[in-house]
Amino acid sequence: MGGKPMIYPVGPITQSVSIGQENGLECLTWLDKQQPKSVIYVSFGSGGTLSQDQLNELAFGLELSNQKFLWVVRAPSSIASAAYLDARIEDPLQFLPNGFLERTKESGLVVPSWAPQLQVLAHPSTGGFLSHCGWNSVLESVVQGVPVLAWPLFAEQGTNATILTDGLKVALRPKANKGGLVEREEIANVVRGLMKGEEGKELRKRMEQLKSASANAIKEDGSSTKALSELATNLGGIQQNKS
Repeated sequence: MGGKPMIYPVGPITQSVSIGQENGLECLTWLDKQQPKSVIYVSFGSGGTLSQDQLNELAFGLELSNQKFLWVVRAPSSIASAAYLDARIEDPLQFLPNGFLERTKESGLVVPSWAPQLQVLAHPSTGGFLSHCGWNSVLESVVQGVPVLAWPLFAEQGTNATILTDGLKVALRPKANKGGLVEREEIANVVRGLMKGEEGKELRKRMEQLKSASANAIKEDGSSTKALSELATNLGGIQQNKS
């Protein structure tokens, strides 16, 4: 009585296919035309939103970086989690800076609201992930070996971002100004650093090691599989004792 509970480390557990069809073919067809590891994928998850000012700075920052990008855009809001709450049907692309889509049509693809994230991260052209660091996105980036630009918005995302940047050292994190805004020059610098810089190369090496470790964990004789087997055995024993 009063003993410590058993812990069974399992995972990483991720979906095998993204749920949804909108924009999927367009995204993957565009990625097929890009060079290996040349594209940074930008997405704040199914619920994350930015303010209009921050949306503008991100747009200009991606443009200034001169790096290829695939950006999933949502309509701006002053509430970081507004996409979970707002049922309005609006075209998010209308909130982008004037002329942005025309100026970046050769270097980027911008899609509204949704992209097939699992397939995008698994694509050989994807070399970085600007992410809100939701746990599903963290696991998916690890499984695919894609280094991260950590941009947490709410909930546990700040903790996850700290683990990725300070603990595992597989992510960079842009710095906000005193008003809380991440400015375009900072965004451009960290994007270039991740995609082309020496620090980015080191992050990619460490993330590849995590990718290998995650694959080994879920093999037939891997640590995750053994933990699940041990759990099943222990639960079976408990059930027999009760009967």
